[in-house]
Amino acid sequence: MTRDSRGRIADRTAMSEPQWVSGLPLNIRERRGLIVVSADKQGVFKVTKEGYVRLPAVVRQWCRLAAGDRVLIVAESASNRLVVHPPARLDEMIGQAHDLVFGGEHE
Repeated sequence: MTRDSRGRIADRTAMSEPQWVSGLPLNIRERRGLIVVSADKQGVFKVTKEGYVRLPAVVRQWCRLAAGDRVLIVAESASNRLVVHPPARLDEMIGQAHDLVFGGEHE
């Protein structure tokens, strides 16, 4: 999925899973290189009137995201949150998985 130049998650499918409504307060934080978005009554961020989530510039900077970067978004319906996997973290996770499978030997 992609983000636009203003940090908006531009995929409506991912946004439909948590069934968040316009104006819902959100907590957006970074955890181990991932971005975690969850509904939070005390949250300072909100779902936009169009139903999108915008990732604030400071959050994009934490994870070195540039405008238009493709990210993997996982909707965790049981916990009612979205987890955004930036490219750098995906590269790291795939490298670790390959190390497990190939024992550190990449042919």
